[in-house]
Amino acid sequence: MSIKKLAGQTLWYGVPKIVSRFLNYGLTLLAFRLFLPQDTSDLTQVYALIPFLNVLFTYGLETSYFKFAQSEDRQRLYNTLNVSIITSTVLFSLALLLFHDSITNFLELRDNPEYVTWMVGIMFFDTMAIIPMAKLRLEERPRKYAFVNMATVLVNVLLVIFFYYIARPLRETHPNSIWILIYRPEVGVGYFIIANLIASACSLFFLWKELAVFKWLFDLRLWKDVMRYSYPLVIVGFGGMINEVLSRLVYRKVLQLDDFTEKRDLGIFGANYKLAVLITIFIQIFRLAAEPFFFNQSVKDDARKTYARVMKFFVIACCFMFLFIALFLNVWKMLIASKHKEYAEGIMIVPILAMGSVFLGIYYNLSVWYKLTNRNMFGAYITIAGAVITILLNIWWIPQFRYFGSAWATLVCYAFMMIASYIQGQKYYPIPYPWKKLVAYIGMVAVIFLIHQGIIRLGQTFIHTAIATQILQLGTALLLLGGFGIFVIKVEKKEFVRLPYIGKYIQQFG
Repeated sequence: MSIKKLAGQTLWYGVPKIVSRFLNYGLTLLAFRLFLPQDTSDLTQVYALIPFLNVLFTYGLETSYFKFAQSEDRQRLYNTLNVSIITSTVLFSLALLLFHDSITNFLELRDNPEYVTWMVGIMFFDTMAIIPMAKLRLEERPRKYAFVNMATVLVNVLLVIFFYYIARPLRETHPNSIWILIYRPEVGVGYFIIANLIASACSLFFLWKELAVFKWLFDLRLWKDVMRYSYPLVIVGFGGMINEVLSRLVYRKVLQLDDFTEKRDLGIFGANYKLAVLITIFIQIFRLAAEPFFFNQSVKDDARKTYARVMKFFVIACCFMFLFIALFLNVWKMLIASKHKEYAEGIMIVPILAMGSVFLGIYYNLSVWYKLTNRNMFGAYITIAGAVITILLNIWWIPQFRYFGSAWATLVCYAFMMIASYIQGQKYYPIPYPWKKLVAYIGMVAVIFLIHQGIIRLGQTFIHTAIATQILQLGTALLLLGGFGIFVIKVEKKEFVRLPYIGKYIQQFG
């Protein structure tokens, strides 16, 4: 697969994924509009635990599938991994239900214990779809992959709209009708979880052709080989999830204020964290196409040069996304705080978290070295060290700086992981990354953000109308973003000209 093909498939994976993610993001904004921060804190808790459970339920089989598909019979591998994941999913789900009360207490969901049951259901159906979805990626069928993602999200969105904008008003106007069975006010934000559960179940229906070719055949020797390769990835995954979501899971336990303040703070933190996740969405989209690409490319002589080139494009894209988020904070503030102004109190953690997400994306790109050299334990060591940093800094900084402390802890952790992975990777699988240029780009966008903030603060001393302030913020943001774009195009013109689709337009650029 060439970079041109990678770019094409990233678009196929990316556009539907972006649309579906933004639809999901729209649901999140809807929650912020319908409910106060202290009410959405329970939703934040549930969706902070799900990524942890995802690592446990999938235990690295997706990456292992791509790895072993290069040398093993693909149908035998597909059957073996499906048998493994179906069996383990049933066992893990039963175990979670057995410890239902303990999980409820840990998440402080004692008022809504049913949320935990629904969460287990989401994990069950999502995990069942993992290997069939990986099969689509391996076979380079991004159109079907896009369809399944879009259809699942569309079901989710329609159900949320149904519950809150059809069922709820009908119950209120017809209190003695069947609608009292469909919508119960005490469920509150829980209908977002119910909609997700139903949509996850529907995803298996959309994958029926991939599930139909599965046979209950199990190769023990192959499974053992896969487990030896994948178990370090579980450690990597858990470390990554600790770094990504631990702050929200333990926030209330570390903060130790009154219950109302803790819930309110967590709701604000969760809302603003969602804005920084926009970069993470791009990273996930890129990985969908890149992971099989990296394995397929590894047998070629110029693989390392290709990886270096991919990294450069990736960092440039992340820099633009950082500026898109950081320079337009006033726009994002209006989105999350259109009804409840409290959500805007934490808006300044967004650039910190966004830069942390850039570092995380670079780390994921760098991780190719230990996956290709079968040194997955190095990835485990790095993520464990990152997890320790995250835990210690959150315990130290949250009581002092609240969600700002947690945001800085995230940035420090991802910066450490990125640097550590680069240093180790150059020892065992040297790749000629243009690191000086990449560091310059990252430093430049950070300085651009600070300049923008300085202009805004200076302007506020002379401008006293809201409209003029908005014009200043948007105008300077567009100028700075455009200036950075022109600079990058001039510096990287030779590279951009070689790209599919946009190369011919760049050629005409002076």
